[in-house]
Amino acid sequence: MTDRPPLPPFTRETAAQKVQAAEDAWNTRDPHKVSLAYSPDSVWRNRDTFVTGRAEIAAFLTRKWEREQEYALRKDLWAFDGNRIAVRFQYECRDADGQWWRSYGNELWEFDEHGLMTRREASINDVPIEENERRFFGPRPESEREDTFPVR
Repeated sequence: MTDRPPLPPFTRETAAQKVQAAEDAWNTRDPHKVSLAYSPDSVWRNRDTFVTGRAEIAAFLTRKWEREQEYALRKDLWAFDGNRIAVRFQYECRDADGQWWRSYGNELWEFDEHGLMTRREASINDVPIEENERRFFGPRPESEREDTFPVR
């Protein structure tokens, strides 16, 4: 099995690197690429959906990004300990009817010794926004890598 650094146990610096790598990958909207960060038997809870394994993860993400157009995500490290990381995030997207949404959430991550995520639990709430309220336009620019985002 190939390692996917940084590896646990995490430091503040390596946990932040892991979070930024996840944000960067998800902003590609490439389900296969994103699925490679997870162990072959990874388990997820995403809202009210339960998924197991890379194939189901990729299928879930394919459906997600078909619905959530112009998706742009920001993640912030919240806490870390050993092989676990807690993240808060926000993303914006529009639906097929043109309604813009900002989704707020928290994720709990657990990693194996190879740096692959074995467990992901995500709680997410969606808020309709007007297009002029958008804050995120594509991937995070390098100059904003250390920035956090407001609660609302």
